[in-house]
Amino acid sequence: MRKLLIALTALISLHVTGQVQDPTDWTTSVKKLSDTEYVLVTDVSIEPGWHLYSQAKGDKDEGPVPTEFNFFGTDDFELVGINEEKGSYAEFEKVWEMDVYHFANYAHFEQKVKLKNPDVQYIAVESYFMVCDDTQCLPPSPESLIFKLDENVNVVPDDVINAFYDEGAEPLKAKAPESSTIIKKGDKHEKKDVDEDDEEKDKSLWIVFFLSFLGGFAALLTPCMFPMIPLTVSFFTKQSQNRAQGIRNAILYGVFIIAIYVLLGSAIVAIFGIEALNELSTSVTFNIAFFVILVVFALSFLGAFEITLPQSWANSADKQSNRGGIIGIFFMALALAIISFSCTGPIVGSILFESSSKGGIAPIIGMLGFSSAIALPFALFAIFPGWMNSLPKSGGWLNTVKVFLGFLELAFAFKFLSNADLVMQWGLLTREVFLVIWVAIFGTMALYLFGKIKLPHDGPEANISVGRLLMGIFSLCVAIYLLPGIWGAPLKIISGFPPPMKYSESPYGVGYTKSQGFTSNDQAVKLPEGAELGEYDIVTFHDYDEGLAYAKKIGKPALVDFTGHACVNCRRMEQLVWGEQGVLSILKGEVVMISLYVDEKKKLPIEEHYMSEVTEKMVRTTGNKWSELQIKNYQINAQPYYALIGADGKDLIKPVGYTPDAEEFEKWLNDGVEEYK
Repeated sequence: MRKLLIALTALISLHVTGQVQDPTDWTTSVKKLSDTEYVLVTDVSIEPGWHLYSQAKGDKDEGPVPTEFNFFGTDDFELVGINEEKGSYAEFEKVWEMDVYHFANYAHFEQKVKLKNPDVQYIAVESYFMVCDDTQCLPPSPESLIFKLDENVNVVPDDVINAFYDEGAEPLKAKAPESSTIIKKGDKHEKKDVDEDDEEKDKSLWIVFFLSFLGGFAALLTPCMFPMIPLTVSFFTKQSQNRAQGIRNAILYGVFIIAIYVLLGSAIVAIFGIEALNELSTSVTFNIAFFVILVVFALSFLGAFEITLPQSWANSADKQSNRGGIIGIFFMALALAIISFSCTGPIVGSILFESSSKGGIAPIIGMLGFSSAIALPFALFAIFPGWMNSLPKSGGWLNTVKVFLGFLELAFAFKFLSNADLVMQWGLLTREVFLVIWVAIFGTMALYLFGKIKLPHDGPEANISVGRLLMGIFSLCVAIYLLPGIWGAPLKIISGFPPPMKYSESPYGVGYTKSQGFTSNDQAVKLPEGAELGEYDIVTFHDYDEGLAYAKKIGKPALVDFTGHACVNCRRMEQLVWGEQGVLSILKGEVVMISLYVDEKKKLPIEEHYMSEVTEKMVRTTGNKWSELQIKNYQINAQPYYALIGADGKDLIKPVGYTPDAEEFEKWLNDGVEEYK
């Protein structure tokens, strides 16, 4: 439903409005502190549905363009401290795989200055900013601002800024606040409606509950827990005076199990606090700590050692369980939790750490799901004791399940180490290294399940069961599927787990680089002058005139892609649409790709600077130039935006914007190519 709404919004934006958009309104004011000290205040009104990016930058070099404030004439004054902002919030963006920082509805900035020259009448500032909504981003653009220290002064902001540039003046960029000082989304200034946000939170908690429930079910199939089911149920049914009392006691036993584990989750929330838990998912320290803990738990499951709680705890709980009544049943449940810790501990730890990264009450929900799966069999088998006859007998298969879980925990541990590596850009776990580790883990798991490797707690069984065989085949299939990824295959099924393609030793595949050319009919072909290999090794020009000249030379239409480095929906189009076989074959063989980045900050030579007739602002960068081209030709300044043109530069068919439906985009491309022919 959400995708449909996004598509409809994009359609309305492109075909109904079809105009240059300016969803922000900037105003300035001044607070006088003394004869030489002032606070320069900037207020920005933002139209509903749009957001302006903060001055703070994310953890990676890539991402949305942060807002900048560039001050001119700083010989006459100095900036004091950071340019403080109010109204910004942090929100995790899947496309960038990190928190991004932005404003919705309004933005407020305050910069303190101290005058060196008391005769200064005004201070000129140029802001540089970018805005986006859910379907499109506008190219980064400047805004000329004048802060009047003398209310009687009368100047035109653009004229003042242009005069500074004409004189070759270099502005001073204001210091941005640290990203750590910006609140997480949900604390204040909600961007989405409350009902929609609550719905997403509820959905997330249900996922935590379901996955934790599966974890609890897996714990039941371990050697420490499974044999306890018939023993405990038999105890309640035989020791009770009647069947009803036995059922009641077994249910009460299950309730206490749930209470013990939920209490553990509540303690985690109480100790760390909800706000601190919200920060854990992006914390380098947390991810490294979780990696170490998961490796330790995995080695325990594999049989290297046993993780147990002090034996005195178990003895004390077991002694109290003999008291009988409700208190005795509680201590029986506590004794089970302590005695089975060597098997359940790694799973409980994984659930607590993973749910902690979700923040809020997720650890409590996680423990509720886990303990519900543990408690449910005791109640059901007490009510229906005949079902116990269908339970498989304990044996070596229980240790096999435990080892299988150990291999999985070892594989997932490296995901958390990868998170820390990506944030810090250490280059330790590139995509190839990560996948090699996973291939080794799942390959070794397959050998173990096929009986080719023995671990410390394995029995003398010569044959393997059908279930173990199927698990081995599954593990081998995973390892084989991962292998091509080492040489550059996209691996869409596990997208999001390995590091991105660009974070690799060979971003363009093993043995290929941008400068080495591209392949056509199994022959290495030299790249045309001015082109490079872009997404999916598509030959791409980044200059309009060069790309159009090449298209004319080889007799193909040109696809002009107005895009941006920080354009979220541009990345979505590339990831979800361009890679589809039908679309990709056209992009590689039927058209000449010209990608024009409207947020490119590369400076144009001074002699190429000019005043835009459309925006009435100076064009100083390559991005300004391509944004000017888009606005002038198409009267729209949103990205992504695609135009198919002929050798004369005229449109073959009507341009389109964000088109997440691959079949629809492929049809549009085919219609344009046919029109050209």
